[in-house]
Amino acid sequence: MKRSGPLFTLLAGLLLALFMLSLNVTSGTRSTSTGSESSGDVVQASPTPTASPPSGKPSPSPSPSPSKTTVPNADYAGRTDDDSSAIAVTLRDGKAVAYFCDGKDQESWLKGDVKSDGSMRLTGQNGNVLTGELKGKRIRGTVDMGQRKYGFTADKAVKPSGLYRATATVRGAEVDGGWIVLPSGQQVGILNRAGKPSPAPRIDPETGAVTVDGQRLTAKPVTP
Repeated sequence: MKRSGPLFTLLAGLLLALFMLSLNVTSGTRSTSTGSESSGDVVQASPTPTASPPSGKPSPSPSPSPSKTTVPNADYAGRTDDDSSAIAVTLRDGKAVAYFCDGKDQESWLKGDVKSDGSMRLTGQNGNVLTGELKGKRIRGTVDMGQRKYGFTADKAVKPSGLYRATATVRGAEVDGGWIVLPSGQQVGILNRAGKPSPAPRIDPETGAVTVDGQRLTAKPVTP
């Protein structure tokens, strides 16, 4: 009995050691498993897209927009081919205004755009149409007055040559006058009094001053 006591104590200690060893092994396995799972969560990521290899062809550069030629601002004046009437055209910033006048009772104001090549189609009241083309220092074209077409040539004008107009109320009547001052100094114009046309009185080309029925008016250069 005295010898069996130490033996039981030794066996008990051995069993306790084996039990503790098994606990350590189990805990280590769980920790390792958990760490592996956590590491798996971190490692998993979206695949990085690979860049497409260059095609070897350079990207085409944008083609430059075509430059637009601007028709220069200027005044033109001349006569019809049959020398019966006068014509004046004023160009400003791609716009045009024209005046056709026979100095008696036939006239027309026309306006419109001028294309970059110098061509133009101007329209007025009653369906009147001026078609022309600027070449160098001259406009060549036609004026369609409905019952008749007039060919014309208008050369570049230097002030005081050009186109003038005056509007006012004189003695209770609406007055509207148009004048073409030709390079030769000759003037062709019509003055409308209450819608009735008649030859226009002469203006001072330097100042535009004109007297209508005793009242002094000022005719000013016309622009689009």
